[in-house]
Amino acid sequence: MSVWIDTHCHLDAAEFAGDRAAMRARAAAAGVALCVLPAVGVFNFAAVRELAHQFGDSYALGIHPLYVKQAEDGDLALLDAELALRRSDPRLVAVGEIGLDYFVPELSESPLRERQEHFYREQLLLARKHGLPVILHVRRSADRLLKHLRELAPPGLGWHGIGHAFNGSAQQAGEFIKLGLKLGFGGAVTFERALQLRRLAAELPLSALVLETDAPDIPPHWLYTTAEQRAQGQAQGRNEPAELPRIAAVLAQLRGLTVDELAAASTANALSALPRLKQLLAC
Repeated sequence: MSVWIDTHCHLDAAEFAGDRAAMRARAAAAGVALCVLPAVGVFNFAAVRELAHQFGDSYALGIHPLYVKQAEDGDLALLDAELALRRSDPRLVAVGEIGLDYFVPELSESPLRERQEHFYREQLLLARKHGLPVILHVRRSADRLLKHLRELAPPGLGWHGIGHAFNGSAQQAGEFIKLGLKLGFGGAVTFERALQLRRLAAELPLSALVLETDAPDIPPHWLYTTAEQRAQGQAQGRNEPAELPRIAAVLAQLRGLTVDELAAASTANALSALPRLKQLLAC
């Protein structure tokens, strides 16, 4: 069976409260050996850490751009302290989920636009300080993300990490790759109408791609229902890590690869992006 790493999933989400252990067992049965659980704010630092230890997975600590409005200024100091406290925890693999979001109108305007950038820059500096990769939220913000990455890159080392749910241009993708980052692809690539994203997934260097579900978010097309269907009572399918091999099969077909070839490459890329995963995968 192919071995997969889901580089981005929110196992602490309320949607999984009723069957979390069974859901993770389904993923393991499908070959998902490791999941990366990113935090979104100080309020779920403990949850992602505890779940990572419970299920043999890994976690990242950070303050998500969608949560900077409710974050306290002191939360950056709390993040710094938590990264220091957990420095010897092999399951802590990155600072994340951090980044910028200009899709939400309120976040794209003052004062939250500037507050997002402040939190993003400070968390990049914390990643440098603690020698950790970054997991980046990229939504209509690729150029600004790149600007700060260039300005704050660790001297002589560049970055490790992942541009999560990447949906930018080929040129922007190339710039992230130049800086040392991998790009995450998941359920969105399964939609035939996602022409640019599918073209990117097919044409980018194989060495740049990692796989993710973002579960329970970004469901693949076979789980997605339209607003009209939901209004008629049809439930939205729940995305979960067990969907990763089927998502990967779509990407493999786009690239003309076998599923096993994509599994081997994407796993190697995940280990390169998040080096602490190597020890966990060997366990």
